[in-house]
Amino acid sequence: MGMDVYGKKPKAEEGEYFRNNVWWWRPLWNYCLEVHGDIAGKVKDGHSNSGHGLGSRDATKLGKLLLADIESGFTAGYEQDYRNKIAQLPTEPCTYCGATGIRNDQVGADMGMPGRELETSQAILLGRTHGWCNACDGEGKTLPWQANYPFEIENIKRFAEFLVNCGGFEIC
Repeated sequence: MGMDVYGKKPKAEEGEYFRNNVWWWRPLWNYCLEVHGDIAGKVKDGHSNSGHGLGSRDATKLGKLLLADIESGFTAGYEQDYRNKIAQLPTEPCTYCGATGIRNDQVGADMGMPGRELETSQAILLGRTHGWCNACDGEGKTLPWQANYPFEIENIKRFAEFLVNCGGFEIC
């Protein structure tokens, strides 16, 4: 699933269309709400593709503010803080293998995971020579779901350039 954002009256090619899959969109829109909630908060539901958006004046203002955030270094600091928070999240037990590191369900059996021979370096780390899980790479633990949502300045910049040139937008 993704967010297709269409410019209402594009002034340039950059303002015609912006797209993010949901993994990229959620951190982007959360940033807009957190940092510029007075404007982004006017969107009825920015986390759904139900056709809501902003008019030209607010879209342009939001885009210029986002570009100013980037220019000032604020967004870089936000990105670093975001990455640090993700890196500090505790791992979780793998639900695919029951935290054993060896996937024994039907999918695992069909793919030969219980009997799979491990690479020497992995066998040393895991303390066994056989058995693997594709979800946790045989470790029995995974990163939390939140770690799947990336945040990067370049994505904010592309969205800001879209906003400045879109003449208002709708999220579809």
